[in-house]
Amino acid sequence: MLKAAERRLGIIFALADGMKDERQAGKVRHELDELLMQRVMAIACGYEDANDAARLASDPVHKLLVGRDPKKGEDLASQPTLSRFENSVDRKELFTMIEALAETVIERHRQRLHGRARRITIDLDPTDDPTHGQQQLSFFNGHYDSYCYLPMVGFLTFNHEPEQYLVTAVLRAAMRRGRWVRWGF
Repeated sequence: MLKAAERRLGIIFALADGMKDERQAGKVRHELDELLMQRVMAIACGYEDANDAARLASDPVHKLLVGRDPKKGEDLASQPTLSRFENSVDRKELFTMIEALAETVIERHRQRLHGRARRITIDLDPTDDPTHGQQQLSFFNGHYDSYCYLPMVGFLTFNHEPEQYLVTAVLRAAMRRGRWVRWGF
């Protein structure tokens, strides 16, 4: 179902289009869209960090999801490769990816509603994501009485439908000891 949904929406390729590949071409074994597909599919399957990459690299289902032959296809990227990939994306690329996600969601619903959306409601809400230990960029939030990330998530509602559709998630600036700290997706 994941692969079919991706094939229908084409979101991975839309996201990858906004990224620049500054790696040395002769050393590249995994294209950016493959790395992105590998991470997104792993996250969708419940593997939220890259620690399981070594185990999943030869997994036939994950190979199939990325577009490789499940038996004969080359193994997927390793955890260090995925970590370098995740850390290589800059703010401009992330913003471009957010735009691509929003455009994909809006276009899907434009087609679904045959261009007849009379009202689009944008709902922006912060949500806490509690952290444990010494997580980078996590800060104490008095309202939630815990250390957490506090991303702003954006949802769209079309016409008067009850469903909301995630369109963006952005980590915002935080206050720490009287000083503003900025970060973002």
